[in-house]
Formats: sequence, structure tokens, C-alpha cells
Amino acid sequence: MRVPVTPATVRGEVPLPLRLANGSQAEARVVSFNGLCDGLEHVAIALGDHAEGPGAGDVPLVRVHSECLTGDVLGSQRCDCGPQLREAVERISDAGGYLLYLRQEGRGIGLYNKLDAYALQDEGLDTYEANLALGFDKDERDYTVAAQMLLGLGIAEIELLTNNPDKAAQLEAAGIRINSQVPTRLHLSSGNGRYLAAKAWRGHTFGASYDEGVAGL
Repeated sequence: MRVPVTPATVRGEVPLPLRLANGSQAEARVVSFNGLCDGLEHVAIALGDHAEGPGAGDVPLVRVHSECLTGDVLGSQRCDCGPQLREAVERISDAGGYLLYLRQEGRGIGLYNKLDAYALQDEGLDTYEANLALGFDKDERDYTVAAQMLLGLGIAEIELLTNNPDKAAQLEAAGIRINSQVPTRLHLSSGNGRYLAAKAWRGHTFGASYDEGVAGL
């Protein structure tokens, strides 16, 4: 069922040259917003032909990426967030579109709780079970703000870069048309196999690449 969403308004925008952890570089434009329903400071990062201004008539490639201090900044191997972030910047720079960077650490439970969840994972729980053991839903994220940001940018139709069907379903329910769901690559390492297995079991669409990656470890 479609839920009416009030578009955000653009608060400001500024050019921001990027240099990623793998050494790649990109020109970007960072957009801030007013009127986001959760009151947090989410940003849209315009890349490729959108870095200079909105593209004319094209359907942008969009990645909705939840903040992960441990993976995005510190390079943790417990998840695939850092590699997914770098992949998204590179692919959107080529295709043209937006990276929506949402302040939703730990699938919405916050940094300290995520660290508590890591401790429970070390005792044998998977990433979703750990969230439940701490009294949260397995995934607390609400993507209404992402829809508000897109509508505030004048975007109602996108190509969505994700392996998460719930992300696509929530955006469509909020009035964003998903032309196609574009999978990210599989970023499998010796440190995140159990984490990715839990995501695959919970419905993320890695496809055959996951089985092939596991076999290669």
C-alpha cells in the first residue's frame, strides 16, 4: 500500500571532491535537507553527470547506504559496508546518480548497540539474532527519509543499487518508482562469511555469486 510522503526541501549543497580508501577519486556534490521526518542529518551525494547539477531526463542510479563507522571509516572486515560504499561511488560516478548516506548505524540501532551486537555475535548469534537479543527488531531501518530526499531532488524514478528487497519495497511504497534493482558485487572475505550468510538467509539477493564466493574461500 502506498503511503503519502512529504518531500524534503534542499537546505544547501556544496562541491566535495572525494578520495576513497582504495585510492580512487570522484567529483561530487553534497546536498543537505530540511524537513526530514526523523530529524537526522542525512545527505545525498551527487556523482557523475549529476555532480554539476540534476541530470536532464535520465533515470539516475541510486544507492541508499546506511552509515557504518566500523566498515566505512575504520575498514572493519566484519561486514561488507566499506567495499559496498566504494563500489557505489565508482559505479554511480560512471552512470550518473546519487548516493544517499543515511545515519542508520547498525541497521538503525546505533553505534554502541551495534558494538554490543558484535559481542553477541562472538558468542554465536548471527547479526540479526543479536539485534533481537538486544530488544530491537532485526532491522530497524525506515527508508521514508530516502524517499523524502529523492522527491526533494525532483526524482521519482530510479535504478536502485541494492541486494536488499526490503529497501526496494519501502521506497516503492513511499512513491518512488524502481525501474530495476541492480545488485552490488559480492564482497566476501574470511572475516565476513557468517555475516553475508545471514543476509542471504534473510532474503538478500546475492544469487549464485555467493555460493561461488564461499567455495573460493
